[in-house]
Amino acid sequence: MGLFSNNDEADYSDEVSFLSHWYQENSTNKDECIYQGEESTQNFYKDGDVILGGLFPLHYTPVTTEWSFQKKPAPIEYNFNARALRWMRTMTFAVNEINQRQDLLTRLSLGYHIRDSSDDIPVSLKGSLLLVNGQPETGQGASCAEVHRQPSPVIVGDAASGVSMAVLRTLGSFSVPLVSYFASCSCLSNKKEFPAFMRTMPSDEFQIKALAKLVHYYQWTWVGVIGVESDYARFAIQLFLKESARYDVCTAYVHFYPVTLPGEALRELMNTIQASTATVILSFSGELDLQTILQECKRQNMTHLQWLASEAWATSKTLWGDFSELLQGTLGFAIRKAEIPNLSSYLRELNTSSLQTSQFLTEFWEETFNCRVNGSSNTHIHKEEAKNREMCSGRESLDDVYTPYTDVTQLRVSYNVYKAVYVIAHALHDMSTCVPGKGPFQNGTCGSLNPLLPWQLLSYMKQTNFTTLGEDVRFDENGDPIASYDLMNWQVAKDGSLMLAKAGFFDASLGQDRDLVINESLIMWHRGNKAPVSVCSRSCLPGSRKARRKGEPICCFDCIPCGEGEISNETDSIDCLRCSKEMWPNQAKDQCMPKTLEYLSFQEPLGIVLWAVSTFGACLSAAVLCVFVIYRQTPVIRGNNMELSFLLLLFLCACFLIGLTFIGKPTNWLCQIRYTAFGISFALCIACILAKTVVVLMAFRATLPGSNVMKWFGPAQQRLSLILCSCVQALICIIWLTSKPPSAAYNTEFMSATIIVECNVGSEIGFWCVLGYIGLLACMCFLIAFFARKLPDNYNEAKFITFSLLIFFAVWITFIPVYVSTRGKYMVAVHVFAILASAFGLLLCIFAPKCYVVLLRPDKNSRKHMMKK
Repeated sequence: MGLFSNNDEADYSDEVSFLSHWYQENSTNKDECIYQGEESTQNFYKDGDVILGGLFPLHYTPVTTEWSFQKKPAPIEYNFNARALRWMRTMTFAVNEINQRQDLLTRLSLGYHIRDSSDDIPVSLKGSLLLVNGQPETGQGASCAEVHRQPSPVIVGDAASGVSMAVLRTLGSFSVPLVSYFASCSCLSNKKEFPAFMRTMPSDEFQIKALAKLVHYYQWTWVGVIGVESDYARFAIQLFLKESARYDVCTAYVHFYPVTLPGEALRELMNTIQASTATVILSFSGELDLQTILQECKRQNMTHLQWLASEAWATSKTLWGDFSELLQGTLGFAIRKAEIPNLSSYLRELNTSSLQTSQFLTEFWEETFNCRVNGSSNTHIHKEEAKNREMCSGRESLDDVYTPYTDVTQLRVSYNVYKAVYVIAHALHDMSTCVPGKGPFQNGTCGSLNPLLPWQLLSYMKQTNFTTLGEDVRFDENGDPIASYDLMNWQVAKDGSLMLAKAGFFDASLGQDRDLVINESLIMWHRGNKAPVSVCSRSCLPGSRKARRKGEPICCFDCIPCGEGEISNETDSIDCLRCSKEMWPNQAKDQCMPKTLEYLSFQEPLGIVLWAVSTFGACLSAAVLCVFVIYRQTPVIRGNNMELSFLLLLFLCACFLIGLTFIGKPTNWLCQIRYTAFGISFALCIACILAKTVVVLMAFRATLPGSNVMKWFGPAQQRLSLILCSCVQALICIIWLTSKPPSAAYNTEFMSATIIVECNVGSEIGFWCVLGYIGLLACMCFLIAFFARKLPDNYNEAKFITFSLLIFFAVWITFIPVYVSTRGKYMVAVHVFAILASAFGLLLCIFAPKCYVVLLRPDKNSRKHMMKK
């Protein structure tokens, strides 16, 4: 059994017969070249020894096309880009200029083959393959030998990063160099993936550093970021997020949108922008992608946004006309510009007679003047629109209209195209002048010019270093140029047009700390004369610290005032610093100030009052003493132990004056005098009262029959008792002063703005022993006076002593808890108050009745009256 059945064999024979017949029909002329696919004759071509390829987005489409690969795609409607035509013509200008030079590439002539990439990957791939294989486009049926053009060993293009990546992946196997003039994606610096790529456009890595520094310079910590769904935007935004994080800049949102914005995607983007508090928005997109967004912002009156432009649209004047209100004050980094001599006149050489040389020029003329050139084959014009156009008169002039094609005020991308051509020219010049044995390849061999090998040309291009129009052109190991940008500010000119003002620059060669220079006086802002504010949270002023909000970015925080005794002297401080013990925060809590010294001063009202009362008490004691001296012979004074009364008045006067030692700034010697004098003087006072009380009690005991007790408590014994009581207190004070004496201390333990200058008692035991001994004498005196209060005498002094000691106890019992619970000058004031109150209590209770009788009731100041019961 054979391989085929009878029916299969019949079918197979039919197929062979068909193919044989087709081959015979199509092979009548074996030299005939057949172009597979639709032929396009739109290009710029000039013959030469080396043909430079060029890819430029002369057309673009606002509609994304989905390829099904099941049927032939429908024709796509494209829009014309006059700016890209200027780029094309700049390349032809550079080639012509090089061919006319006598110092560069004298042994070779350059030609060019420039095609339209339509900013579309399929179209760009098709064009790049046509460039590198020299495919003819002069019509079907011509001889291959006649129409074959030499291939391009190098391509200048393309503009978009994504398109360039697709071309590189296709041509990478052939090592055909691609020199881009506008593709800035940092991903293209990967030499493992794209070894044949070079560019005169700086990598986005440097643009992102410039943008991040610009945002940090104006303290914009809350920024919205949007970008078109493309490799350019994705890699750029990824780099920006990483770089801006170094400066603590947060992104309020990151939103990618499709090239063609349907209604739902546009609403989602607008809702994202409106819901955010960020007023600064950074856009990584082309000028065409941004138009729809700006139209919607204008419709919704979103005029509060401060736009930051990526280099893709930083100098795009086409956006200004309809959106000047939105874009006024825009900041963006643009690639370096230059003035190319004679380019303007070259671009304006067009007229109706020269248009027939290229369909590109014909289409430009028709689009610019909205007319129809005779014999035009412009396929990009809609049929209905073409019918409505009149024929061009031939009197049209480029001087009468504005078009981006002739605008040479901002030659940035055009300058990159110019440099790209010169890079190739210098590499070819180095190859043509290479001396065998000194070449860059193995054994010093030079590159081959016939045939010209693309990989060898690429090697020479990477080593190229030359100067053109005052700029030093060289490349790093990744084939990237030295990054240099101009900071552009969008301003309104007097006639309402866009004025692109250079307000600074970024130069990566100047070092990290000096690479960004901004002239703020040249910047005109969107609103007002100050830079806008875009923060999630306002900066925390000195005196407060940042407290992050849980679950929110680092730029969103609350400002918490520094705690007691803490300061922060920087804006947006993370932590508060505690002042030293000798320092205290000022009212703003932004710096530590020396604490004020607090003590009971003679200058303050409280000190003045206590000083006056102490002085009054001492004077009153002295006055009473004078009365007693004057009336010392009267019965009232003689009958109440005149000598002890004189001593008591002297000691009370000392007690009042000792209160003055508690006022003023404490010193070591003053603290020692203060406590010892207080203890001894009050001990003497109580000892005198105790002696008087005992004398009263003994006097009544002596009146009993057979009692001789008074001989044991006469004047000598009274003096001895005073000396003995005072010696005990003096001994306690001596032990206190020699072991651990009182001293002046600066108390900083309490959280306040003052340093308490106080007397540290030294030994707590010594202090309480002094008070305890006084209390012991007072208790003994009180008991004796209490027992003698009802003795049968018309003027019994014991009951007045009892009252005085009751006041004494009340004062000092109240004093102890108040003294312990207070601090600073108020503690001293309590102590002085206790001294004065107890001294006044003793003085008034004991001596006021006597003075009343002596001075006001002399009739009772008699022995007869005193002897009455």
